[in-house]
Amino acid sequence: DPAAEARGSGPCAAVMEADPDLPNHVIYRPADINSAPKLGVVVWGNGACSDDGASARKHLGEIASHGYLVIAAGNILSGPAAPPGARPDSRGPGPDGLLPSPATTTEDVRKGIDWAIAENARSGSKYEGRIDTQAIAAAGHSCGGLQAIHLAPDPRIKTVLVHNSGVYNDERSRILNVVVSKKDLEGYRQPVIYILGGPSDIAFANGSDDFTRIKHVPAALANLDVGHGGTFQEPFGGAAASVAVDWLEWRLRG
Repeated sequence: DPAAEARGSGPCAAVMEADPDLPNHVIYRPADINSAPKLGVVVWGNGACSDDGASARKHLGEIASHGYLVIAAGNILSGPAAPPGARPDSRGPGPDGLLPSPATTTEDVRKGIDWAIAENARSGSKYEGRIDTQAIAAAGHSCGGLQAIHLAPDPRIKTVLVHNSGVYNDERSRILNVVVSKKDLEGYRQPVIYILGGPSDIAFANGSDDFTRIKHVPAALANLDVGHGGTFQEPFGGAAASVAVDWLEWRLRG
């Protein structure tokens, strides 16, 4: 069943879909929007800032199954629901050791917020009046976590979740055309959680250092020794998804 991986274990069985009104994005939502609670919104930056909006489908479907509208940049390029021949951008480092320019940008992720707010207000939309526009989060994995950090100054975002990521401690980006510095941490205007994968996670030192520097907003660090890949490929997104759901329920729904 191609839909099974994104269904989640929460009370609102989730679906993963593309919507022609929001091209180059993948949407995770309760299958029955009208019987779900008012939907919180999570916009997601993919690992490697890739264009595969299905790369974290088990994790994002789990969040959606608890009554959230989750929007990832990209398209469905992996998993049983991907069309034949689809494959995410998987270019490796160049001769200079830098990874290529990301296939998705921070602005691609931000478009999910713009769209959700517009759909909530649009007459005839299936989301009309069904979205809690005061309950919006930004999240992402690895390079996508840097996108979430870059989105933090957006006043619409009420919390940020940074998975297996953090600003490079030497402030030298390993990704072409991605500019990051510890000064970006000053952009947090909301509570933030870092969810890291232990000492074997290549982002462990960076994310841990970020956490020690954040003094001006509430911050938390969760850590499980699973490495940089987290628990995204485990059923229902594994432990990291459980932490993410609990954090969202606390920060967005009290």
